[in-house]
Amino acid sequence: MPIAIAVTSSDLVLPPPDGKTPHSAVFQPPEAQPLETAVAQAGVLLDQCGHLVVLFPDSLPGPYVRRLHTIRSVLESDRVALLPIALPPLAVGVLACQLRQLSVSDLSPGVLASAARLLAHYIYAGAQLSSVTRLDRADVGLGNHLASLLPGARFGALVNPVSRLLRIGAGETPDGPGFGTRLTLARGRPVAGEDWVLDTVAPHWRVQGVQEAVFPAESARWWGTRRAVEFAAAIWDPSVLYQLVTSVRREECRWCGLELIGDRCGFCRAAVPRAAAGALGPPVRAGASAPHSRR
Repeated sequence: MPIAIAVTSSDLVLPPPDGKTPHSAVFQPPEAQPLETAVAQAGVLLDQCGHLVVLFPDSLPGPYVRRLHTIRSVLESDRVALLPIALPPLAVGVLACQLRQLSVSDLSPGVLASAARLLAHYIYAGAQLSSVTRLDRADVGLGNHLASLLPGARFGALVNPVSRLLRIGAGETPDGPGFGTRLTLARGRPVAGEDWVLDTVAPHWRVQGVQEAVFPAESARWWGTRRAVEFAAAIWDPSVLYQLVTSVRREECRWCGLELIGDRCGFCRAAVPRAAAGALGPPVRAGASAPHSRR
């Protein structure tokens, strides 16, 4: 059975790109699901799949995060990985879909969980916004704050793998990936003006396809507004994802013994000594022929 991948909201579950990709399990917030039900759900997943990897935005409310740790403690299981991801919610859903694709491969649980940090480097995430007055995930600046007060103001924000904020209509477009990606977008409340994501970003980045998803509920809090078109460009070819992960040197966690890549175990969170840590590849710059990682 594939390793179970779970998310913390149904709107983070993207349609599988093929018939081979397993679905995500979905946990519910404390107010929507009794603790006993959540524990039982996680227990069934562990019995069926052996290991459980849970991805969630690092902006997830504190009570919900504590609920996840409580579930892990009640089960007394070191086979549950809880991974807060410093990406916008839609990009977290994209990352979860990538791990779902890889969960049917021969990657071990420790490598799959620690691969989340590696693959996050290669997701280009941002949004088209009508206002940046409540955006605290980027350096907005006084000029852009004042511009938000003007009628018809529109902004383009890129927050990963680098941070950049620009005013739409000034003729600027952020540099995109230099490798093949598919663009996923989600629309909140209507944004005035041109469809910047589809009309400008997608052709400039030469994406290999576009899919629309549900606007995640957590995105309004993440971006500071519901008037947003959130997007994420990412690798969708499972063979490329697999090659990317397997190109990184593997280590053994000195605490729990699981195999991993990078400098931290996804399950027990123990750090790998700096001298022994395998290098996670840096974000690929535009113009690169293909994604790669330093060994």
